[in-house]
This record gives sequence, structure tokens and C-alpha cells, in this order.
Amino acid sequence: MKPENENFFERVYQVARLIPEGRVTSYGAIAKYLGAARSARMVGWAMNASHTMEDIPAHRVVNKAGILTGKHHFDGTNLMQQLLEAEGVQIKDLQIVNLDKHFWDPFTELKAEL
Repeated sequence: MKPENENFFERVYQVARLIPEGRVTSYGAIAKYLGAARSARMVGWAMNASHTMEDIPAHRVVNKAGILTGKHHFDGTNLMQQLLEAEGVQIKDLQIVNLDKHFWDPFTELKAEL
């Protein structure tokens, strides 16, 4: 991995660690917060690379429509969904029900803390 990607990935992880239990954010929201609005895909790559890091709640990062697009990177068929449901997030057809209620926007919640 290139050093600049390592730095970006670590910044993604810093934000992901702050997502509260029972809340979710999107790849794009993290990218926007980090000043890289067009880098949602790189945020996805960072989340995919974090599967061995127990302190990264990657299950709380979904696509902008609330669809569990990263679910295939978790062990087991429905682990991402099960983790979210255990936190009180309702899922139907692999999509978060009432996304607005659960959405955590780092841009407004953190106000440039990082």
C-alpha cells in the first residue's frame, strides 16, 4: 500500500471509531468530512482492509442509500446485519429502515475535530 493511502486509511479509521453504537454513516460522508468528497470508494477500500481490526466498527458504514453494500466482507452470511440489529438498527432487504433516524454525519457531528 502506498504511504499516502496508509495515511488516508488511518484518517478513515479515526472517523469510523467515533461512530456511536446504533448509528451509521456512509462512505461518502466520511470522504466529505476528510476533505476528499470524491473518494467514497477509497473509504470503502479502507473499510474492507479493516476486517482484522476489532476496534473499527466497519459494520456502521453503509452506502448513501443505507444499503449494506459491504456485507460480503464480513464473516458469515448476515454478520453485518446482525451486528447492526444488535445495536437497534432495523434492516429490511439489506437496507436500513429509517436511515435519517440512524444517520450520523461526521461533518456536522464532529465539526472538524480531526
